[in-house]
Amino acid sequence: MTGDQLWNKNYCKVMAANFSLFFAFYVLTPLLPLYLSEHFGATKDVIGLVLSGYTVTALVMRPFSGFMVDSFPRKTVLMVSFVAFTIFFAGYLAASTLLLFTIVRTLHGGPFGALTVANSTVAIDVLPSSRRTEGIGYYGMSNNLAMAIAPTIGIFIYRYTHSFELLFWIALIVACAGMAVDGSLPPSPSNRRGGNEAQKASSSRGRLVGADRFFLVRGWLLGGNMVAFGFCFGVLSNYLAIYGKEQLGITGGTGTYFMLCSIGLILSRLQGGKALRQGRVTHNAAEGMVISLVGYTLFILVPTLAQQWSMLDGQCSMIFGYYASALLIGLGNGHMWPAFQNMTISVAPNSKRGTANSTILVSWDVGMGLGILLGGIIAELMGYAAAFWTVAAVNAVGVLLFFTATRQFFLERNLNPTVK
Repeated sequence: MTGDQLWNKNYCKVMAANFSLFFAFYVLTPLLPLYLSEHFGATKDVIGLVLSGYTVTALVMRPFSGFMVDSFPRKTVLMVSFVAFTIFFAGYLAASTLLLFTIVRTLHGGPFGALTVANSTVAIDVLPSSRRTEGIGYYGMSNNLAMAIAPTIGIFIYRYTHSFELLFWIALIVACAGMAVDGSLPPSPSNRRGGNEAQKASSSRGRLVGADRFFLVRGWLLGGNMVAFGFCFGVLSNYLAIYGKEQLGITGGTGTYFMLCSIGLILSRLQGGKALRQGRVTHNAAEGMVISLVGYTLFILVPTLAQQWSMLDGQCSMIFGYYASALLIGLGNGHMWPAFQNMTISVAPNSKRGTANSTILVSWDVGMGLGILLGGIIAELMGYAAAFWTVAAVNAVGVLLFFTATRQFFLERNLNPTVK
């Protein structure tokens, strides 16, 4: 790493590996509900239960991952997690019953939770301190690019091959590629740069195993706020394809929707880069939350807009509103995510950087898991429209919580004077 260079070789490698792991994840995500429904005959509530297991396991694993990343050589934790994450894709190919698939899918969340914590923490380590706030924002672009490309590719392949087995193989191969990239990183870059801190963390493993080593207590309200936003995206990402097909009559638009959402995410990172360089994270968070709320509300109102126009105009307005909501939700989440991650890291001492990362990811997972589980139950009892109205309501509560409590909570605990 040279001086204050942002795009150094190791940072680019970590971003490429992050793209690979999220590509492997997202190439399957929008199609798994269809797979469970068509291949195993699962009902809506069962689909929600099966898919939520992955997220539950990830969130259980992530607090321990933060502790391990802070206490042991980070590359070792990273590679063990990546190997396990990759192997589980082969399990989908071998799962011949709904029970076996449920077991594999649930256990797969464990290495995914550990891997995302380890990889993002290594990314922070290889960034120059003067570019860290900005670099955290750009790091998320690798997730966003995977989210833009993977669902579209997965849906395209399935449409022309109707082969879920091929999709599982693609996910396995891409995960192997990401594992190879991370394997080329130098060993434990954080330990070389912060030797004293690493030694202190290592020597205190036995003494400091308390609650704050697994969850950043100083950032509890930031995590609580993120639960609400994770809930919304959990419902959207897992039930979009079925909702579009059953309620809106849009059968081929899921891939385009995710692509537009990811374009919004990427554009927001580029547009919000200046604010992140200036440390204006609360500004980015507030802007993102409001934009997301508008996007979710527009998505819910799409059928109403269609009914208020003639048949031709109604169809056009529905399609426009449907895709416009994707762009707005992407823009909003793209502003919000790096802001909340920076805020959580800024209230933590450097020795708990991994714990801070795991805290924000655990909070997102809790929300995602609740969204997947409760979204399926609400859809089964009252329909998908009711499930998505719940999304709008929960998002509005999250926005209100930030403006009334979370922003001040962060400012009072902030340890980084360059962030505000």
